[in-house]
Amino acid sequence: MRVAIAGAGAVGRSIARELIQNGHEVLLIDKNPASIKPERVPDAEWLLADSCEMSSLEEARLDRCDVVIAATGDDKVNLVTSLLSKTEFGVPRTVARVNHPNNEWLFTEAWGVDVNVSTPRIMSALVEEAVTVGDLVRLFTFRQGNANLVEMTLPADSPYVGQPMGLIPFPENCALVTILRDGQVYVPDKEQPVESGDELLFVVPSNVEDKLEQLLAPSSHGG
Repeated sequence: MRVAIAGAGAVGRSIARELIQNGHEVLLIDKNPASIKPERVPDAEWLLADSCEMSSLEEARLDRCDVVIAATGDDKVNLVTSLLSKTEFGVPRTVARVNHPNNEWLFTEAWGVDVNVSTPRIMSALVEEAVTVGDLVRLFTFRQGNANLVEMTLPADSPYVGQPMGLIPFPENCALVTILRDGQVYVPDKEQPVESGDELLFVVPSNVEDKLEQLLAPSSHGG
């Protein structure tokens, strides 16, 4: 897979190293000469250019890329880069970094963004996931599927503690992905009972989240 990364700062370089380690081709683009440091990621291609300029993106041959990652520290640049990549070069997949939480609503398909990554939101979700019991915590949003990856730590007073998973009437379109228990990952099994303190990871549409909370933790959600 060929990946272009706009923004060759610490974030962009870290992403590049990880992708290269996984066997992908990476092109790093930055308009700041001070950010062009090939010695930091010697196996990547480097281009001194402005990712908001059509001529620069043509020089980068974005039409040959499978993914474009807009990872600069400027939300405006990340939006324009994503939009041009998608509309002018037909890049199949765009991922954009959100620097300011107030701008997250802009990072949608209308601006050519398939997936947005908000560092503040991820950090707050991880904090909530670590301390919250009985509430759904949204960890990630899948833009193209209109679904979310959510987590719930099952409370001790859940009516389904000790019940086999196959007997739990999960809402329609709700998929239990995995169970985390005592530091182990368990593949869901209809015969396996759930236990108090289990971390349950689901993929669900947004409109199903309230139903799922009310089902598994009714005492905390109006049941």
